[in-house]
Amino acid sequence: PSPRAAAVTRPAERWSSGRPPPPQPPFSVQKRGSRKGTLAPPCRSPSLPDIKKKGRMKKLSKGAEQELVAGVRGLVGEGQEGTLPCCPGFPECPERLHAVREKLAQYQLLERCTPVQVSGLGLVSDREFLKLMESTQQMSEEELRALADTYDSVFLHPNSYACARLATGTVLQLVDMVMAGEVRNGLAVVRPPGHHAQRERMDGYCMFNHLAVSARHAQEKHQVEVLIVDWDVHHGQGTQRIFDQDSSVLYFSIHRYEHARFWPHLPESDWRAAGIGRGRGYTINVPWNQVGMRDPDYISAFLHLLLPVAFEFQPQLVLVAAGFDSMMGDPKGEMAATPACFAHLTHLLMGLAGGKLILSLEGGYNLRSLGEGTSTALKSLLGDPCPLLEAPGPPWGWLDPLFPSPVETPSTPEEPEVAGEEGEEEKEEEEEKEEEEKVLRPPPLARTGLVYDPTMMEHYNMWDSHHPELPQRISRIAQRHAELGLTQRCRALPARLASDQELLLCHSPEYVEQMRATSGLKPRELHREGERYNSIYIAPRSFHCAQLAAGSACSLVEAVLDGQVRNGVAIVRPPGHHAERDTACGFCFFNSVAVAARHAQQLAGRPLRVLILDWDVHHGNGTQHMFEEDPSVLYVSLHRYDHGSFFPTSEDGDSSQTGRGRGEGFTLNVPWNGPRMGDPEYLTAFHRIIMPVAYEFNPELVLVSAGFDAARGDPLGGCQVTPEGYAHMTHLLMGLAGGRLVLVLEGGYNLSSISESMAMCTRTLLGDPPPVLPWLRPLHPGALESLAQVTRIHRKYWQSLRLNGECYLGAPARPLLRSGGRVGLRDPKAVSYSLSAGGDVGRGEGERPWSSQFSCFPFFQEPLAPEGSQDGELLGEAAGGCSAPIWLEGTFCAVTPLSWCPHLTSVCPVPAGHLDVTGPCQDCGLPLENWVCLCCYQVHCGRYINAHMVRHFETSGHPLVLSFTDLSVWCYNCEDYVHHEALLEAKNVAHRLKFGENMPTSQ
Repeated sequence: PSPRAAAVTRPAERWSSGRPPPPQPPFSVQKRGSRKGTLAPPCRSPSLPDIKKKGRMKKLSKGAEQELVAGVRGLVGEGQEGTLPCCPGFPECPERLHAVREKLAQYQLLERCTPVQVSGLGLVSDREFLKLMESTQQMSEEELRALADTYDSVFLHPNSYACARLATGTVLQLVDMVMAGEVRNGLAVVRPPGHHAQRERMDGYCMFNHLAVSARHAQEKHQVEVLIVDWDVHHGQGTQRIFDQDSSVLYFSIHRYEHARFWPHLPESDWRAAGIGRGRGYTINVPWNQVGMRDPDYISAFLHLLLPVAFEFQPQLVLVAAGFDSMMGDPKGEMAATPACFAHLTHLLMGLAGGKLILSLEGGYNLRSLGEGTSTALKSLLGDPCPLLEAPGPPWGWLDPLFPSPVETPSTPEEPEVAGEEGEEEKEEEEEKEEEEKVLRPPPLARTGLVYDPTMMEHYNMWDSHHPELPQRISRIAQRHAELGLTQRCRALPARLASDQELLLCHSPEYVEQMRATSGLKPRELHREGERYNSIYIAPRSFHCAQLAAGSACSLVEAVLDGQVRNGVAIVRPPGHHAERDTACGFCFFNSVAVAARHAQQLAGRPLRVLILDWDVHHGNGTQHMFEEDPSVLYVSLHRYDHGSFFPTSEDGDSSQTGRGRGEGFTLNVPWNGPRMGDPEYLTAFHRIIMPVAYEFNPELVLVSAGFDAARGDPLGGCQVTPEGYAHMTHLLMGLAGGRLVLVLEGGYNLSSISESMAMCTRTLLGDPPPVLPWLRPLHPGALESLAQVTRIHRKYWQSLRLNGECYLGAPARPLLRSGGRVGLRDPKAVSYSLSAGGDVGRGEGERPWSSQFSCFPFFQEPLAPEGSQDGELLGEAAGGCSAPIWLEGTFCAVTPLSWCPHLTSVCPVPAGHLDVTGPCQDCGLPLENWVCLCCYQVHCGRYINAHMVRHFETSGHPLVLSFTDLSVWCYNCEDYVHHEALLEAKNVAHRLKFGENMPTSQ
């Protein structure tokens, strides 16, 4: 595998032997009234603490410089190591790089990176401007001063050109390494900065625009589309102007603006600037009109604005203008972001472009905060967990003073000032030491823990071998993990039985004893006992397996909290999230995730803040009831609801259920009122609702009820989430709770889709970048309505949902009538379940960007699974279809099939007694998602099981097949669905055999 990160730094500033130092000082010019920086105040006599601090910095700098010269000298070409000095007190000074490198060395990050050999490379810029800059190497002092006077906020030095050229070449080389797969991502520690530089002029300390040149280079050499994110506190007007007519580069800037009162004082820095011509819509500015913006503000901007658009844009490379002048204490930015914030922003961006992400240093003028911010960002690039945010709270809040008054300490009459400053100095040193110890604390040696025990397969249905909750569910998942090499990369943790004390944390003593008593019952008694519950079967070893599932979840949580592993996966069964305190329900006996949450709090000895996210397609009624009065546990569920008609068929899963008593607001349901919800709906829910609320809650542990029955092809869920979609949801959650994330298997009844989906989640937990998503179709109108309702209800509890100017969360969207033409993918089943990154879908030149995610237009896609509602009786049946026909009244969104195709002549009459809609695949014997060939009437499984029908078509050439699941007909040659009177006989026979009556319509 490729190394994770490459850190590119300039060498320690020094003069090479034989070269005389340039004239000092260099020449700077700052425009009156519009200066980017301000000169330092007049010098005063240094105090004793100043002298001590200067000595410490010099000592640290000397040691770090010696180390870096020895270890990093090969990063740049020989002869390019000259310095770029500046006026005394000038903000953009060489000490900025010293401070960054000192922190990287102090936190032992440099040895974890791959060094990059760079050299000055050619630039893509105006030739006359390039010649002018090159000539500055031979200019006199007067000429440099005169030239600098023609620009805004720049200084010039005979070495400026060489250093700026080298900085640009550094980023270019890093782009090539990332695109070639030599490294996964990278950090370029360079100066001077570049994002203000334009095609024909310097501006704001910048001579050449490193990221703009690199983006253009990536376009021309690698043919990629690029996302540029600029989080420097100053707007990167140079970058914006270079790409404002280019639809292949999406530029996103979040900066201080103050209604154009802040530098660079341009109207184009406002949100109204969206690009020009073909580039309109590809420029997004987030202007802050007040100082003091905090971590929640930046994270909210990423979640609500950047990520939804970026997922739709689907960049193949992400470049970041990484200025750290928005951090607390920076004299220019006057913002209040912490170093931890930039770790989270970096982590969020790592989910894009298959992880191809490059950060290039821009501004940042408080040396301490600059070093800390750069270090935390690099740690994220290296795969370290994001640190917990300190009381993040909601966005848009008022702030404490940025610079609190110094702590007063007792002073002696002889030296009152010095004593007070020494006391403050000692306190500052103690705080620095504590922070360093926290950062230097090594992460767990093993990244991901895995719990699996095949003993749990001893729970099985003795009366129905086709029951969807098969023992093979966990064995197939474990097998797929082994095939992909994931098992070897994880740390195997022992499965164990949950103790009675652990089970009693969530279940009543009477119920535990009832379940224990089933171990000695005879088969007839077990069947009778199972009938007492909703959708439950009981085997002689069911109690033992349920104990093992709950205990394994507890074991994994122990390992995460003890620091043995960072995160983990529990491949367990039977599932648990439907189990109530005193009753089994919906295949579930003991609520493993709920027991693990309580066990974690017991281990911590306090009400540890726990986020339980339930993405199983069925509402976790048991988990919700156990925590609905507890504010220490935030329960969030995304599930299919269908206005209460989908299992478990109660109002508990409605968005109006928010908890009770002290726990009001800590239950958050996102109910889908229809089938076919997929990646667009789930990711939108994550970006707009789940992640903002989760960041505001600030959990210390995240548990996922990881059911995969919302996956495409599941026989019970009827949804369309891809394995790649699950990977991205996992990646987003990894930014929470310091990376302490545990996935516990719940439902999922298509053996192929659950194996691929859970493997993709484990792969993400291990640090592999989430693959590029398949093309995201427009959102389902019903999903918009659900998200709007959830937001309206939970605004009163969570300030992170109280943002003004929402694009679509106002009134529910109404579906429009189809006027003709096909919308969306040609074959909705064609997206591969492979673990490789999906392909990209190009955009037309004249297409208006971002229309799909924010419009009210309906989409049309064929169902892959049952459309009808589920009740408890249906849920308990074997997989293999739905008891309701596809032509349900009020059902919305189905691909309009072809009314004719040239292959209808291949359809043969149905042989007498030769159509068995419950028959297994003739190749593998599985009864799941089977199709019948309308030529020879052989039965084979679909592409999401073992793809035997696809192979039958390839060998026989028989193109038309009928689905036993939804009675649709697919033509392999036309790659489309077909409905024609020639097919009605076969459809009607299948419908009669399946439901006991003729089709409700023959049209």
